[in-house]
Amino acid sequence: MAPYDRHVFVCTNQREASHPRGCCANKDGASIREAVKAAVEQAGLSGTVRVNKSGCLDQCEHGVTMVVYPEGVWYGFVTLSDVEEIVRSHLKDGKPVERLRLPDTCVNTSRCPHRGGAVQLGLGGL
Repeated sequence: MAPYDRHVFVCTNQREASHPRGCCANKDGASIREAVKAAVEQAGLSGTVRVNKSGCLDQCEHGVTMVVYPEGVWYGFVTLSDVEEIVRSHLKDGKPVERLRLPDTCVNTSRCPHRGGAVQLGLGGL
């Protein structure tokens, strides 16, 4: 089998509800993963796009998070209503959904304004 064109990892990590960083499982991570899988199949991309659940991607404040390779595009605050747009725009047409894309200042850095108990207000203005 040829390699996939894209590989999608959706965080489904589970933590205690009281954890200060939160977790993607409590924000519907598993349902979002299932919705991405179904939308990929419906779009006819099953042989070219692989969708996997992931343990912690260390972006808990941005949950539900997902990352698409080989581009290395990180998405945050993904909801079920975003799935169709991600599949159509990014996975099918190759254009990342900028409004959901995590800025470099938020991925794997302590400079992220969402870390350290900051109020999660979304990505507007970052």
